[in-house]
Amino acid sequence: MATAVKVDEDAKSRLEELQAEIRLRTGTTVTQQDLLTRLIDDAFESRDDVIDSFRESTVPLSEDDKEAMRRDRFRSGVETDESDIDEILYG
Repeated sequence: MATAVKVDEDAKSRLEELQAEIRLRTGTTVTQQDLLTRLIDDAFESRDDVIDSFRESTVPLSEDDKEAMRRDRFRSGVETDESDIDEILYG
């Protein structure tokens, strides 16, 4: 059973371009439905990458973000080592 999916004009154009390139390079005609199915199958194999692509923040940080973090740092005057951190976090 096929279901309609709305895509913007840019996405539709890129899908058609990919469809045409497949035909040009392989001599095989594929439907947009087959192409989308293949793309989804491929994305499913690397689903963590797809999920991560929707996160708001990215790692590594941009240079602007790094500079903002450096700018907002301050020294409390108290020496802290790993055991202090463990005690604070884990009690």
